[in-house]
Amino acid sequence: MTLEELQKQLKDVISKNENAITLTLPWPPSVNKYWRTFQGRMIISAEGRSYRKAVADQVLIQRGARHYTGKLRVQIEAFRPDNRRRDLDNLLKAVLDGCTHAGVWEDDSNIVDLRIYWADSVGGMLKVKVSEV
Repeated sequence: MTLEELQKQLKDVISKNENAITLTLPWPPSVNKYWRTFQGRMIISAEGRSYRKAVADQVLIQRGARHYTGKLRVQIEAFRPDNRRRDLDNLLKAVLDGCTHAGVWEDDSNIVDLRIYWADSVGGMLKVKVSEV
């Protein structure tokens, strides 16, 4: 590989990292509270709709609506509201749908690399880092 090729690759990596955003979002409702059955149909509950609005508000405040259209890498650091045991996978649906609704990305089907992990401290929030692949 030539020096020029290496420099181009480095520029591409730097460009993608500069295009990354990190959002601090409120703690989401669990999947069990996000959906409700109404007249035989599954709909987003009032709590779920309220959460989507809270995410949209935070995206607007933090200027995070980039509307990514390509393939994405999303990393979520979850700060528990307290020390009770929780399932990490219950957090994903509300957060990803909220970011889609808020215009952070075109669709969450564009996410090709999704990572979620517990933070070492409590705080009742999520830090969501989004970057293009």
